[in-house]
Amino acid sequence: MTDVLWSPPLDGTSRLERFMQGLDQTFADYDALWAWSVEQPNDFWRAAWQHFDVPADGDPTIALADASMPGAVWFPDVRLNYAEAMLRMPGRTDDDVVVVAASQSRDDVRLTAGELRDQVARARAGLQRAGVEAGDRVAAYSPNIPETLVLLLAAASLGAVFSSCAPEFGTQSVVDRWQQIEPTVLLAVDGYRYGTKGVDRRAEVEAITSSLPSLCTVVWLPYLDADAAAPDGAITWAELTAESGPLEFVRLPFAAPLYVLFSSGTTGLPKPIVHGHGGITLEHLKSLAFHHDLGRADRFFWFSTTGWMMWNLLISGLAVGSTIVLFDGNPGHPDLAMLWQLAERLEMTYFGTSAPYLLQCRKEGLVPHEVADLSRLRGVGSTGAPLPAEGFRWVYDAVSPTVQLGSISGGTDVCSGFVGAAPTVPVYAGEISCRMLGCAVEAYDEERHPVIGSLGELVITQPMPSMPVGFWGDADGSRYRAAYFEDIPGVWRHGDWITITERGTCIITGRSDATLNRGGVRLGTAEFYTVVEALPEVVDSLVVHLEDAEGGAGRLLLFVVLTDGLDLDEALHQRLALALRTQLSPRHVPDAIHQVAALPRTLSGKKLEVPVKKILQGASIEDAAAKGALTDPTSLDAFVTIRETL
Repeated sequence: MTDVLWSPPLDGTSRLERFMQGLDQTFADYDALWAWSVEQPNDFWRAAWQHFDVPADGDPTIALADASMPGAVWFPDVRLNYAEAMLRMPGRTDDDVVVVAASQSRDDVRLTAGELRDQVARARAGLQRAGVEAGDRVAAYSPNIPETLVLLLAAASLGAVFSSCAPEFGTQSVVDRWQQIEPTVLLAVDGYRYGTKGVDRRAEVEAITSSLPSLCTVVWLPYLDADAAAPDGAITWAELTAESGPLEFVRLPFAAPLYVLFSSGTTGLPKPIVHGHGGITLEHLKSLAFHHDLGRADRFFWFSTTGWMMWNLLISGLAVGSTIVLFDGNPGHPDLAMLWQLAERLEMTYFGTSAPYLLQCRKEGLVPHEVADLSRLRGVGSTGAPLPAEGFRWVYDAVSPTVQLGSISGGTDVCSGFVGAAPTVPVYAGEISCRMLGCAVEAYDEERHPVIGSLGELVITQPMPSMPVGFWGDADGSRYRAAYFEDIPGVWRHGDWITITERGTCIITGRSDATLNRGGVRLGTAEFYTVVEALPEVVDSLVVHLEDAEGGAGRLLLFVVLTDGLDLDEALHQRLALALRTQLSPRHVPDAIHQVAALPRTLSGKKLEVPVKKILQGASIEDAAAKGALTDPTSLDAFVTIRETL
């Protein structure tokens, strides 16, 4: 078939095939294995546990003691520690380089397995001197650099609970997050360099620390300026790690809190999502080994900041023996070729990024294999937004004809993917390759019945180990239940539209709360953006549907950011309308198109259709979104002005 872009070799060498060879039953294909993994979760997850030989105390015979959602109970008789699983680094010697970090603020840093363990032991001793105990919270206002990784592992080794915010987060966004969890220790940088621009964050650090009365220790890392003086009362990173100590690990119950990730917080306070030692360890081992096929021969990279869950997944590459590649800086400086050239220089074998980055490379006519030697790459990962068929084909034409493209979708909520790729299934243009093992993903129709081949709500009908332990401070679990289980009791409703095809692939078409529905034609926003942003004049776009209370067609409004110097004239308006009419349907020609200077996106790059819709329907900016959660806090202002013209 012409839309098959990659076919699996099925030569028995992938980690997934080796896992299947060790099972006491055989499966005809991936679909049969997936069905077993969700129909017999106790057997599947126990087999995965045994395959990875997770370091732990106790008896792993019972994997899933209670399958309630929420309230599932996993591995009730074992105790483990995430940091111990990470620092085991199977197949690596003390002299093997396991962390490579590139930065626009300083020279490359490389850590061997021995050096990483030593750094964690030193940070652990420093945290102990600071009085940190199991259950205390340790926070990091720092970039994707080795120190942040070391602090996470050191905190986890003690049973302390970690949380990180990228230093581009504004003061209020950070305070809104960490006032909820009350950290006692904070690692903070003085600033960072984004491309050639130095960004001083000393004032923000002062404001954050003064707003967190729980803090007992501030650890200062002069990152932008090596001579930046530490704030009064702070200790330096060098002082924290000055003395070594034993590298020990407190083994904890499976559901013991490991770290707190936060929702984007576009409306109200960000949700403090608590992830557990066991769930993250097991889910990340499964995902990185069975689906990404990573091992000790790999150099694993995913572009991310410390404010996005992909950072947490990236650093877990240590657990499967991979060398992890960290990067801090502007991915577009001096141009979009930079990351591909970094892939060559740092010898990456797996290159992960976002769908918008890949699409922007395509739009600018970049051919990565012409600007960098990408012969080592065997995998390219894409997430953060749906990747359309054109993006898939661009990867195979412009990056490499032999890589496996893994388009994945999941969320901060599970710190992993629900749907993605596997080394034993093909890659089809525009389609996510499979439902991931142990992920009981279904598409529900309006009657809440599972459907194949048609659009439905993405739901999960069986628990995953990395579903949240809960929300911090949510003693009765009411916030957690309301977030995922209120609409369909006992079933996780994720909030995306998905189509599961007859061949087992998946197509995500946008948020279900931002659906366009005109004249009975229901369409996800992702398809809309594919058409609009294919026009060379359009840099970015956002569409909302304002329903008619009387049941009419309502108003469909399109907002576009155009290339510098261009204005939205009648000719471009007509070209946009024609493209949507011919490629989607006449019902999806907008009633109005507005040019704006910028569109609101979260710090992880997601478009904010729902807050824009709320503003257009009369809500104030403050009620619609938290400005501190946006890359450009002023980007919502234009919609208040536009609202007055509607």
